[in-house]
Amino acid sequence: MAKAAIIFGSTTGNTETVAHIASDVLRKIGWEATVMDVAGLPVSELERDYDLILLGASTWGEEEIELQEDFASFYEEMDTVKLEGRKLAVFGCGDSSFTHFCGAVDAIAQRVEKMGAVLVYDPLKIDGDPQDAREEIAGWTEAVAANG
Repeated sequence: MAKAAIIFGSTTGNTETVAHIASDVLRKIGWEATVMDVAGLPVSELERDYDLILLGASTWGEEEIELQEDFASFYEEMDTVKLEGRKLAVFGCGDSSFTHFCGAVDAIAQRVEKMGAVLVYDPLKIDGDPQDAREEIAGWTEAVAANG
């Protein structure tokens, strides 16, 4: 059975909701999925034996891109692990009225690609309440799994 890690940082609960929806979808299609809050999680978790890693963070800040508070320190430490050849996907929630809509998603995707990871599918950016985007999240998750 393929194993996936879903690591998220969430302040309002929206990105956590996406993580759990993705987990449910993965389990329904036969994956073992582990959901983890990034708060207090060592960055070495990225080197564990997962077939696929999903990283999720919300974006804050009008003037510049600010990653979700708990995810920010994890992001800064990511360069201490080896991601070359690892299969990843990135998701996040934001507000499209802000200049940098889901900028954290772009920042994370760029960083992991520079580190040699393989993004298996385009990043997912959710505007507003993820409950309203359940079908979009499910479709994205199925595509990620098919490419992972």
